Amino acid sequence: MKQDITKLASSNDISQFLYNIYNKLYEFWGPQHWWPAETKFEMVIGAILAQNISWNSVEKAICNLKRANILSIEGILQTSDEKLAELIKPAGYYNQKTKRLKEFCNFLKREFNSDLEKLFALDISSLRQVLLSQKGIGFETADSIILYGAEKPIFVVDSYTKRLFYRLGLIESEKISYNDLQAIIMANLTPQTKFFNEFHALIVKHCKEICKSKKPICNKCCLRLICNYFNE
Repeated sequence: MKQDITKLASSNDISQFLYNIYNKLYEFWGPQHWWPAETKFEMVIGAILAQNISWNSVEKAICNLKRANILSIEGILQTSDEKLAELIKPAGYYNQKTKRLKEFCNFLKREFNSDLEKLFALDISSLRQVLLSQKGIGFETADSIILYGAEKPIFVVDSYTKRLFYRLGLIESEKISYNDLQAIIMANLTPQTKFFNEFHALIVKHCKEICKSKKPICNKCCLRLICNYFNE
């Protein structure tokens, strides 16, 4: 474990700390039922659309695709760029995301015969490498697809994760790299898909509602007794 990026001395300390956080969040918020999607393909499309935008906006775009009856590989590929961009406009960056959706659907059709399950049958390392090779898919999007779509145990890191773990005192800085923080977490938790799913969803919920970026509501926080930010 890199001592310059985590404040806790031993692996046992980190493991206990993480499980304690999860238990407190779960007791406070309950199950989150994330990712909200009717199919795995819808989940993947949602992950691509969710880049740099709120989930409420993504939901509007997904509803538009469903209403137009094109939420499928062929549906997206056969729709003109102009029409697709208009449908996903609520998700922002719609021209760029139109290209990303079509590129990904073309990739699935070309490399996996339009069978998402064939892609998801790859082991985690291979699947991650393949996803990251696609233009516009970064670590967070790839890992979200692996965890919530392929249902394989990988921990998704985002700005909420960095904020929470910095304030709680697990890491030295919110500027920690994605892979460094992921490595800390995964080295100290038993890899379980459902658990990783719930933990990440709880972190997002907590940071949106309580541990906000500018004005955290510390007096209502279930983690305040173990939080450096609150105690200092």
